[in-house]
Amino acid sequence: MAGASRHPQPIQPMKRRDFLHPRHVAGAAGQVLGALDALTDLAPAAVPDEVAYLHLSRRAMATTFELILPLDTGDALAVGDAVFDLIDQLEAQMTVYRDTSEISGLNQRAGDGPVAVEERLFELLSLAARIHQETEGAFDPAAGALVKAWGFWKGPPRVPSPAERRQASLVSGMRHVLLDRSQRTVRFRQRGVEFNLGSIGKGYALDRAAELLRRWNFSTALLHGGKSSVYAMGKQPGSQRGWPVVVQHPWQPGVELGTVWLSDQGLATSAATHRHLEWRGRNLGHILDPRRGWPAEILASATAIAPTAAEADALSTAFFILGVEKTVQYCQKHPGIAAVLLPAEPDARPVHVGFASSDAA
Repeated sequence: MAGASRHPQPIQPMKRRDFLHPRHVAGAAGQVLGALDALTDLAPAAVPDEVAYLHLSRRAMATTFELILPLDTGDALAVGDAVFDLIDQLEAQMTVYRDTSEISGLNQRAGDGPVAVEERLFELLSLAARIHQETEGAFDPAAGALVKAWGFWKGPPRVPSPAERRQASLVSGMRHVLLDRSQRTVRFRQRGVEFNLGSIGKGYALDRAAELLRRWNFSTALLHGGKSSVYAMGKQPGSQRGWPVVVQHPWQPGVELGTVWLSDQGLATSAATHRHLEWRGRNLGHILDPRRGWPAEILASATAIAPTAAEADALSTAFFILGVEKTVQYCQKHPGIAAVLLPAEPDARPVHVGFASSDAA
């Protein structure tokens, strides 16, 4: 899962407010192609020669995954089927919504003893454990009990009682997880601990899809999953900078925080725009701070850029919880990681962290 350390391309303030969202194959150079959502948008820039793009999509993981390729790329339809079949397989392995998945089986049995895990899934759990440690517990994929207590698993969302939060917190956290690399097993220190890979799984699926594309000798493509997780392979045809992705304001449609140029990098945005709860006059989002057992409220949105989409996915969640100061410290310690943070205060301006000034346009 590790990627080469590099400085992300800088974010560019955007003035355009009429972003287009066609979902079809585009023929004219410079036409805006596809929309990721209110948080990120895809906007291939103008290129010297006409370039057409093929958009392939399929529903998976309760959202839409999309693969965007130059239209003249060979075997595009065949590789698209292979990519989406792989994503389906990964969903079947990682979902907590099916009792037959490997993660569900792990959640059921690891409290009783070591459970052998498929090699690539073990790598993912090891990556998650590393990011958990590096972010001081802000990212925690073993907080499934807390997710359930708040009704963010199957719903409806609710504010649990203090006693319910305490009980869920007792069986939540990577501190309960023992990873044995030599045996490739996972064990929980007690029963009731549960993995929920919702904050890293889509990015991981994009990384695996990119691996498959490279095996098919594809060198340039843009993939997104969940409309908030992106992986850019190579550079957009005709561009020396990469693929441009627009970061949008989470609460103000059409207001853009800027554009990030990606090349062999992942990007993910976390924002509490879904499943709000009203509680004592406050709107609570669905992103929980696992250390407190309570929704994070410091930021309006957090976008992370990283060498892989899995890292970006996990870090966007962690940065949303950590806030500006801790995120700045993290990026200073980890070259190749960058962030776009929007504080929750009204009229707050975005904070750009970790972008190399030497990469400026």
